[in-house]
Amino acid sequence: MPEAPTSAATEAGPDPRRWKALAFIAIAQLMVVLDATIVNIALPSAQSDLGISDANRQWVITAYALAFGGLLLFGGRIADLWGRKRAFVTGLVGFAAASALGGLATSEGMLLAARGLQGAFGALLAPAALSLLAVMFTDGKERAKAFGIYGAIAGGGGAIGLILGGVLTEYMDWRWTFYVNIPFAVIAAIGAVLVVTEPRSSRNRSSLDMPGVVLSTLGLVSLVYGFTRAESEGWSEGGTIGMFIAAVVLLGAFALTEAKVKAPLLPLRVITDRNRGGVFLSLGLATIAMFGLFLFLTYYLQVVKGYSPVRTGVAFLPMVAGMITGSTQIGARLMTRVPPRLLMMPGFIVAALGMLLLTQLEVDSSYPALILPAEVLLGLGLGTAFMPAMSLATHGVRSSDAGVASAMVNTSQQVGGAIGTALLNTIAASATTSYVAAHVADATSKPAQHMLKLEAMVNGYTSAISWAVGILLVSAAIVGVLVNTRAPGGPAAARSADGETPADGHGDEHEPVLVAMH
Repeated sequence: MPEAPTSAATEAGPDPRRWKALAFIAIAQLMVVLDATIVNIALPSAQSDLGISDANRQWVITAYALAFGGLLLFGGRIADLWGRKRAFVTGLVGFAAASALGGLATSEGMLLAARGLQGAFGALLAPAALSLLAVMFTDGKERAKAFGIYGAIAGGGGAIGLILGGVLTEYMDWRWTFYVNIPFAVIAAIGAVLVVTEPRSSRNRSSLDMPGVVLSTLGLVSLVYGFTRAESEGWSEGGTIGMFIAAVVLLGAFALTEAKVKAPLLPLRVITDRNRGGVFLSLGLATIAMFGLFLFLTYYLQVVKGYSPVRTGVAFLPMVAGMITGSTQIGARLMTRVPPRLLMMPGFIVAALGMLLLTQLEVDSSYPALILPAEVLLGLGLGTAFMPAMSLATHGVRSSDAGVASAMVNTSQQVGGAIGTALLNTIAASATTSYVAAHVADATSKPAQHMLKLEAMVNGYTSAISWAVGILLVSAAIVGVLVNTRAPGGPAAARSADGETPADGHGDEHEPVLVAMH
């Protein structure tokens, strides 16, 4: 077999410190994912302490989501232009400072500002972390292991956030849900400075596309806020409709701009490739289902079953264990042997089966008999599917585009989370209202009325979860139609769709690497 040509990324051989670097990148990613859910459990306590009104409390969550979702593409391109290690460390320092500000908050405005800053620095940190993996791990088997660990954290971090949030809120104080980020960030930043390296040739030397930055940021903010507003104000409310119209116009203008400018913020080649496009779509849809599950299962365990916040968090552990097993023991072991779709499709289908079990929830359902096996199936399925998806999303792109490709992974998940929370919550609320209307005449005593309320809530949850089952099956179908790249060991071409050296540094057509194939 002819030898692959050397490149700046490979001529000196792989950096022996890359596995240490992975540990610090994983710590940083865990911190970002934790923060998407850890504050949710602490919100009632923070609201009471700071006198936040019911109408404004959603902004503690929304401020983070808007800044994070709106600035991800910008953050990804900054990492490409500025250097991923520098962007990574800057994101960590900024995130730690914003977390300290949140923990010290003495007013509603101070807390909201801290959450917005956390989202902004998270938007710089998250794509830098994923793109560092893309340019540091070039060997197929090593890449599989690295992305297995990353995929497990990305999938299970939200559930871990529920556990940690419950422990900190119940036994310490809500402010510790912010302070806990500081040691994570400090350890990861020091480790990154000492051991993280990236190929100099992978940096993008082009100018920054400012029209693209403005249009993408405003468009994504409008889209995420539209779904957030739909949850609280309704889908037909004027402001909600206005946000969706603005999102369509702004993102449409963004796409036209990117097709014409010389150095686009998001080169269209990153998303028009069928494999990467399939990954972005399937991940976004799967996140809709996953966020809906976290929401409804948390409510079910706490409100219907009466679990404490800590016990609720612990109840999610089997799902976390399943995700870790699916990512590291199934996905990572098989990724170099079978095509990605043969992991992603079955993974989404197994997750859908787990979700299907949860459609059988009743007020008195047994955790060991129903919820536990459902969580295990969900974890195994999502972990197995997410791991090759994370790798494929950044494989085959130009190394100079690795940051913005990584940002698209996070963007699809962030938008999916916003849609999932709004859409499935609306479905659940509608089903709950209909159930009460149909059975209220039979509830003549207070015990009967209380039971009706619980039954109606569970009916709403199961109705929304039924939709989540369908969404996961659609994810599997998208993978089956669009994702057609071969396994790393197969005779796949090693050049990216645009003909340039991909982010893994391999550029010879005989070198077996996993790339996007048309």
